[in-house]
Amino acid sequence: MSVKNGRDLLIKMDMTGDGAFETVAGLRATRLSFNAETVDVTSLESEGGWRELLAGAGVRSASISGSGVFRDAATDGRARQAFFDGEAPRCQVVIPDFGRIEGRFQITSLEYAGRHNGEATYEVALASAGALTFVAI
Repeated sequence: MSVKNGRDLLIKMDMTGDGAFETVAGLRATRLSFNAETVDVTSLESEGGWRELLAGAGVRSASISGSGVFRDAATDGRARQAFFDGEAPRCQVVIPDFGRIEGRFQITSLEYAGRHNGEATYEVALASAGALTFVAI
């Protein structure tokens, strides 16, 4: 994979619940992280005393975070309402020339900031709330 523009990593949210995904506007920085817990099954019989892990066990999760400036009332309002309603809307993360991750995410953090001589900014964090799918691009 060649070098890609960071601005091409997109976070999209289902705006209406019917699969109408729109890019969350104004994001300047985005991040996607995958995690997998391990299940340690090491015992006295483990070869050489090395740790053994149970394959396929443990909880898998993903988190998304982003920060940016306000650009679009519709996506700003949708994210804010999803947070206050405790909703877990379908989201997509588009990774250029790699693929698209899709599934339900709950907004776990929504922060607003501003300086008197600068723009108002926001930060958002989302946690996976179910199975995710991957589609290669």
